[in-house]
Amino acid sequence: MSFFENFKELIKNPIKYKSFLFSKLPMALVAGLKVVSLEQEGAVVEVYYKWLNKNPFRSIYFAVLSMAAELSTGVLCFGNIYGKTPGVSMLITGLKASFHKKAVGRIRFTCNDGLKIKQAIDEAYATGEGQVLECTSKGFNENNEVVAEFIFIWSIKLKK
Repeated sequence: MSFFENFKELIKNPIKYKSFLFSKLPMALVAGLKVVSLEQEGAVVEVYYKWLNKNPFRSIYFAVLSMAAELSTGVLCFGNIYGKTPGVSMLITGLKASFHKKAVGRIRFTCNDGLKIKQAIDEAYATGEGQVLECTSKGFNENNEVVAEFIFIWSIKLKK
């Protein structure tokens, strides 16, 4: 069973999902991040405005938005390296962000760069050379308006 199939089963079980976050991404658990959809082509992560992730302006703190956006790209990277040898080092080397609307209610971050990520990782394995790629994640509110857009620059290198 592939990582994507395993993770889809994990996100269906709230206890297993929260245990996973507690052990691997505790701040994501505290902030209330939830992977709601994961496919080879893309991922969706949502976060709700709540007391623990608010800022003084009564919206979601930008760092929480950044975590949700990063998770939507990072889970796709991880899914494509899971179980492969040699291992792969993944590192964010850059970030661009723009904020368009106040983030309140439910915000869903969508990354549709899964195939581009797979291609870059396959290229790293084929050539042995590190790859750099940009992954975009857009956050939408409940009215389907763009709240924020993040571009993460990932460095992918084979471990020696």
